[in-house]
Amino acid sequence: MPIYQSKKKSVRNSVGICLIFIFLLHACAFDVIRLRQSPCQIERCKFNCKSFKLGKEIQITLDTGYSRKLKDGVRWDYVGVIPVGEVFTTNDQILTLEGSNIFEAYIVVSSGKLVGFYLPVQKAFSSISDPIDLEMIELKHIR
Repeated sequence: MPIYQSKKKSVRNSVGICLIFIFLLHACAFDVIRLRQSPCQIERCKFNCKSFKLGKEIQITLDTGYSRKLKDGVRWDYVGVIPVGEVFTTNDQILTLEGSNIFEAYIVVSSGKLVGFYLPVQKAFSSISDPIDLEMIELKHIR
C-alpha cells in the first residue's frame, strides 16, 4: 500500500503545481492598450509667449477608452509648436494619458480646437479622433 499512497501524493502535488502555475499566469495577464504616437520635434518658445485660461470644463474620451477632464479656469502656457498645432502646458492640473502605461501630456491646439496631446518624455504626438472646441480666454503678459 505505501507505493499506491506515494503515487497518489505525487499526482496531487503535480495537479497542485499546475493549478498554481495557471493561477499565476492568469494573474499576470493584462490587456495591452496602445496609445497611438507619432514622433515629432517641438520648436520651443524663446521668449514670453501667450497663455490662456479655459472658459469651461472639457471632458475628453480618448481612443484608449479612458477619459480626461480639462478643468475650467486652468491657465495654459505656450511651450512651442509642432507640425499639427501649438503646444501648451499647465502647472494647475496634472495631465496624463493612459493605456497600458501612463504618459505625461501637454495639450495641442490648432484653430481653437484641441487636436491631441504632446508627450514630452516620448517626444511624440498623440491625436484624438474628434477635435474639441475650446473656450479660450487669452491672458495678457506683463513685459
